[in-house]
Amino acid sequence: MCYGFDGHDALRRSLETRGSHPSGVSRRTLLRGSLTGAAGVALAGTAATGSASARPRAGHGPRWGRRVPRGRISIQLWTVRDGLGGGLYDETLGAIAETGYPRVEQALGYFGRTARDLREFYDDLGIRASSSHDGISESRAALHEKFQNATTLGQRYVVVPFLASDSLADWKTWARQMNKEAALARLYGLRYGYHNHAHEFTTDLGGGVTPWDVLTSQLDPHLVHLEVDLYWVVTGGVNLGLSNRQAEDFAIRTIRRSPLRVRQYHVKDRHDDGPEETSHADLGTGFIDFARIFRAHEVEEYIVENDTPDVTYLQTADVGYDYLRRIRY
Repeated sequence: MCYGFDGHDALRRSLETRGSHPSGVSRRTLLRGSLTGAAGVALAGTAATGSASARPRAGHGPRWGRRVPRGRISIQLWTVRDGLGGGLYDETLGAIAETGYPRVEQALGYFGRTARDLREFYDDLGIRASSSHDGISESRAALHEKFQNATTLGQRYVVVPFLASDSLADWKTWARQMNKEAALARLYGLRYGYHNHAHEFTTDLGGGVTPWDVLTSQLDPHLVHLEVDLYWVVTGGVNLGLSNRQAEDFAIRTIRRSPLRVRQYHVKDRHDDGPEETSHADLGTGFIDFARIFRAHEVEEYIVENDTPDVTYLQTADVGYDYLRRIRY
């Protein structure tokens, strides 16, 4: 939801002066200022409907001692997809770097650059593409190209972002294909993972078997890890008829009981009502108790994402980074 706010125009205006403003104000402060009016309108609107609080919360309950290391914080570029096209790719990534993100997770391609060109651009910004969302490759040549590009970018992870079918045979075939790809990824020095949505927990493939059952029983735990999307696993619990708290319990059980190692999180919040397409929330404005989940299991990478940013994509990026820097668990 953008509430009629022109985020592209605001980004252009906020970045007209690169680096420091003549007044001494940082570029990040300018970015914040360009979004302040829209944020006020949006948060007032969500407060009126009860879908979000005006002040994000850095965790629920008592404060604990541990914190997410800055070097493990990333953002999935799908979150800022509206700023990647239209000639705004450089400005959008510059804003992400200015916010403080040390990492990004690639999505939607390289927007006209080669992997080497993109690596040089990221190096200049002081950020790193540590992970990417890439589907199962259609050929051996495409597979080698995918992994070569990943190593050129300096990635550690390559993750399959989405698979969906009602066929048990399809899921078994995909598991075999991912095991083969993961074996080659290891030779490139890459870790190969799978990213969940909600349907893996709710689709009946026959006899009560779910896609999650197939993946966790047939993917090789020595080769394939999980990138658990916390919003979607909680949503899977909600779709199974669980309460919000029970859905969090479901997420924690899913993580703890998985024979595959959970190395990455997509840290995405959820409003407590409404359909999936409107229940996405900026971090700290929904009901998910991330501190509780982080205490149960720590990971190597914490990736901010919101499929439908509450105000603008830059506001979501800003709020998400600040939330993960403040949270204690």
